[in-house]
Amino acid sequence: MATSAKQICVEDLPALVNIELGPTKPVLVSQDRIDGFARDTDDFQWIHTDPVRAAAGPFGSCIAQGFLTLALVSKFLHELIDVQDATAAINYGLNRVRFPSPIAAGDPLSATARVIDVRQNPRGVLLMATVVMTVEGAQKPACVAESLTLYPDGKL
Repeated sequence: MATSAKQICVEDLPALVNIELGPTKPVLVSQDRIDGFARDTDDFQWIHTDPVRAAAGPFGSCIAQGFLTLALVSKFLHELIDVQDATAAINYGLNRVRFPSPIAAGDPLSATARVIDVRQNPRGVLLMATVVMTVEGAQKPACVAESLTLYPDGKL
C-alpha cells in the first residue's frame, strides 16, 4: 500500500537516516509518456517509439527510456518527503544510477527511498537518498539511483 509524504522540517531531516519510506503511488508509464519524452529529448530509438518493431525486439514491447525513469526520481522523492519549511528542493545530482530491468509501455512504476545521509552544505542542507523504482511483480528493480537533494538556506 502506498504511503503519503512524510511531512518534516529541514532541521528534522537527520531523523530520516536509515528509514525506508514508501512505496509511492504507482505512475503509469504509458506509450504516450514515452513518446512525449522522446519528442522532448530527441530519443526516438525504435525500442521506445515503434510498437510493431519493438514487439519483435529483445524486450517484446516498447520500453521506457532510462532517462525518463530517472526523471521521475524527483517526483517520487517529493511524494515521500515533503519538507514543509524548505524554500526549494534542488536536484543537486546523482552519485550512482543503475537500470537493472526494463519498464514496458503500460507498466505501473512506484518507488521506495532510504535516506542514507543528511549533512550541512555551504548552500544549505544536502540529503542523500537511495531511490529504488520497481514495476509490480518484477524480479529486479527498474532503477536504483543515489540522489542528492539540496534544501537551500538562502539565495543560491
